[in-house]
Amino acid sequence: MSEERNADKSKKGFGSGGPMGSLGKPVEKAKNFKGTFFRLLGYLKPQRIKFSIVFIAAILSTIFSIIGPKIMGRAITKIAEGFEAKMIALKMHQPIPTMEFTYIGQIVFILLGLYLISGAFSYLQQYIMAGVAQKTVYNMRKEVDEKLSRLPLKFFDGRTHGEILSLVTNDLDNISTTLQQSLTQLITSIVTIGGIIVMMLSISLLLTLIVILTLPLYIAVTMMIAKRSQSHFAAQQKSLGELNGHVEEMYTGHKIVKAFGREKESTETFNSINAKLYTAGYKAQFISGIIMPLMRFVSNLGYIIISVVGALFAMKGIITIGDILAFIQYSRQLTMPIVQTANIVNIIQSTVASAERVFELLDEEDEVPDSADAKVIAFPKGEVKFENVDFSYQEEVPLLKAINIDVKQGHTIAIVGPTGAGKTTLVNLLMRFYEINYGRIRIDGVDIRDIERGALRSMFGMVLQDTWLFNGTIMENIAYGREGATEEEVIQATRAAHAHHFIKTLPDGYNTIINEEASNISQGQKQLLTIARAILADPTILILDEATSSVDSRTEVYIQRAMTELMHGRTSFVIAHRLSTIREAELILVMNKGSIIEMGNHKELLAQNCFYADLYNSQFVG
Repeated sequence: MSEERNADKSKKGFGSGGPMGSLGKPVEKAKNFKGTFFRLLGYLKPQRIKFSIVFIAAILSTIFSIIGPKIMGRAITKIAEGFEAKMIALKMHQPIPTMEFTYIGQIVFILLGLYLISGAFSYLQQYIMAGVAQKTVYNMRKEVDEKLSRLPLKFFDGRTHGEILSLVTNDLDNISTTLQQSLTQLITSIVTIGGIIVMMLSISLLLTLIVILTLPLYIAVTMMIAKRSQSHFAAQQKSLGELNGHVEEMYTGHKIVKAFGREKESTETFNSINAKLYTAGYKAQFISGIIMPLMRFVSNLGYIIISVVGALFAMKGIITIGDILAFIQYSRQLTMPIVQTANIVNIIQSTVASAERVFELLDEEDEVPDSADAKVIAFPKGEVKFENVDFSYQEEVPLLKAINIDVKQGHTIAIVGPTGAGKTTLVNLLMRFYEINYGRIRIDGVDIRDIERGALRSMFGMVLQDTWLFNGTIMENIAYGREGATEEEVIQATRAAHAHHFIKTLPDGYNTIINEEASNISQGQKQLLTIARAILADPTILILDEATSSVDSRTEVYIQRAMTELMHGRTSFVIAHRLSTIREAELILVMNKGSIIEMGNHKELLAQNCFYADLYNSQFVG
């Protein structure tokens, strides 16, 4: 819309994706981890009772699961003792003792009960945590959405659509996933590590020390592989970004590529980036894939040592065979929660980085709020007055300087000038999309800063060069102009806009679905629909910004008729490059470099034979 802003912003960078989630991959880190982390935890406060239940359920689920091997070891010991007694009896030719199946059966039932209780607490933990996570992120999404509606237009000028979209979707989804899955996994993993170590200590201090001494090997292996694979993962992400950007460019501009015969060059570029992505991805996945086999190797080393030492202890009667088997099971169970904890720490770092971006948005300065005694003009006339208005997007770069305009009710004011002169900025100030630096703008004698922002903008109707239609029916798109509009009022507006005829020729008429890019109707038809929408809104003041610049001459005739109908009896600000459309305007403002350099009607400005006359003659004389 604005000429002074960068209209063609790149949408290739969609901010941050989610966390990598695997050892060895690069992890995005927050600038202020501690502050952001505790602020994120603050969002869990309203859910603290439920979160406490989740924490307790995770502990109980893990405890009931952990004590299983120890109890199972008793059954194995009893079976071993029974076989030993049987062998002795056979050797001594004594009566063979019966196996204590009742005791073993009781242990089996106890184990079933333990695992059922553990499963029940695990289900309870996941069920409640899903609600906690979704409710927390629901509140954050709501805050972000409300914040976006309060932010001034200058916030959106400095960011691409992709950045904002990534924040609202990727970053919040990242937080949601971490809260729902990773946080409970972290709790479970930490409790599991602690519980397993306690259970191992209850069996044998020496064997536990052997297991603990193997842990540095796990860390050394992981760090060694992670260090080697990280550069390849970084290269993979970079190549992936390049590939996405190239594909997006080639898809959106495929007509230009074909028109200039650059298909071969495009394909070669794709193949080159794809080859880099393949090489980086292959190396990254191969090197990181070595982690688990090496960790199994370390685990098996510990397993061998435990088995040998355990067997010696059993032979000396220091430890039972059941306890050895239980200990081996515990030692093998210890590896996974350690790996999970290391992985989740990386995920939490990336999540806090996502949260930091969300909080940066929430901390942005809001639009200047309405004053406590803000007015509503019940029956606006449309008289507009600019009094010594100065404005700049950046303080050190002045744009509009000492603008003075006095517009009467029902007059048409045309604004002309070269690109970057400040034409669109002038109407943006009128609608208070930006706050002026100096001076004042009055509507019907009231300073616009003293009018409720919603009431002020409801006075205006806009028809822009870049038409905006959403994915829905033609009826819904036009009815967007006024809440509660009836079907009859919509049709009346389309007749006034000279759009009714072409709508009726469509297969589904007013129920025709306009697709996401509105590519199933022509540019001129889209413009007629936006004019119909503006007519339906029945504004007091009308803004037309290059409304006919991108249509053919025949369609322009229809649009001009529609706009004449729309402008009738309304104060209108018309920004135009085609000077033929503004000859009848009561006042023409000629702008250049942020100042009004000429002012008058068409005949007066031609008679002056200055800037406007040069513009006009460049279009119509030759």
